[in-house]
Amino acid sequence: MLRNRRAGEGRLAWNLPGFAGPDSVRLRSSDFEPEGVLSRAHAGRRAGGENLSPALSWTAAPGRTAQWLLVIQDVDSPTRLPFVHCVALLDADRVQLARGALGADTAPAGVRVLRSGMGRGYVGPMPIKGHGPHRYVFQIFALAEPLRAADGGVDLESARAKTVLAGVRGPVLGRGRLDGFYTR
Repeated sequence: MLRNRRAGEGRLAWNLPGFAGPDSVRLRSSDFEPEGVLSRAHAGRRAGGENLSPALSWTAAPGRTAQWLLVIQDVDSPTRLPFVHCVALLDADRVQLARGALGADTAPAGVRVLRSGMGRGYVGPMPIKGHGPHRYVFQIFALAEPLRAADGGVDLESARAKTVLAGVRGPVLGRGRLDGFYTR
């Protein structure tokens, strides 16, 4: 029944009005190639993985950047909205994250991991068996103003991921995207 149901890219953070900006940030990973396959180590534990976020690096922040916002979403989840695998706020001077740095208990200084679609921190890929390949979109946004509250003034620590994303009003000074796939 869910085989052909997919959230799609339309409601991906990348396509929301508050996230519009120049595509001037190059986001990459030493753990997978663009449009490549994520390894089992990055998959969720229920899918037989280690639930380790991949290593990420990106170009320096555009001038006047107050904060980075990192969002990881699955556009092929059989849900109304793309499933949020991670939301994190990063210091503006940061240009990389080590493998596993987005865990709720492993985030280094300068990385504030917020709620994802299931709990806090990185949630690795766990697509339904037989649902086909899922696209995981890693997105980074250079925010001109630090994000202090979610939509409606809700505290960031307790806010659901969709409420945090709805609280971004821009301007976005630069953004980058890296897509990877996982299937089981």
